[in-house]
Amino acid sequence: MSTDFIKNQVMVHSSALLRYANKFTKNEDDAEDLVQNTLLKVYKYRSKFVKETNVLGWMYTIMKNTFLNDCSRNSLVLKYMDHAKATQNINNASVSNNGERMFIQEEIQNALESLPEIYYKPFIMHFEGYKYHEIAQYFNIPEGTIKTRIHAARKGLQNKLKEYKLNY
Repeated sequence: MSTDFIKNQVMVHSSALLRYANKFTKNEDDAEDLVQNTLLKVYKYRSKFVKETNVLGWMYTIMKNTFLNDCSRNSLVLKYMDHAKATQNINNASVSNNGERMFIQEEIQNALESLPEIYYKPFIMHFEGYKYHEIAQYFNIPEGTIKTRIHAARKGLQNKLKEYKLNY
C-alpha cells in the first residue's frame, strides 16, 4: 500500500472516524486520541487491508477493537492499583519491621517450594507472564491440563497461606 492509499482512502474519512469515536468515548479529547490510535493501527496494518472492500468499515472495526482493548487494559490497571494499594495498606498496618516482612516472604517461598513439581513449574511460568498455551507447548501437554495444574497450585497456596488472606 502506498502513501496514496493513506491520503486518498484513509484520511478522507477522518471526520467520520472522529464522529464514531465520540460515540464510544463521549469526550472530545479521548475521541481524538482514539482516532489517532486507530490511524496508527491502520497505517501499521495497511498490508492486511483487502482491496475492493469497505475501507471505512475496516477502520471502524479497528477503532472498535482498539477502544475495547483500551477499556479492558484500563480495567485491569485499576484492579491492579486497587489491589496494590490494599496490599500496601495491609503491609503498613500489619508488618512494621523488616524482620516480619522477611518472615512473611520466607513463608511464601516455603509454600511455593512445598508444591509438587508438576504444579510448581507451570504456576511460576504463569506468574512470570507466560500464557497458558505457551506453558502447554513448553511441557508438551494439553492446555486444559496446564490450567488445572495452575488452579491446583493456587488452591494449595491459598490453603498454606490462609492467615494472610485479604478480606475486601
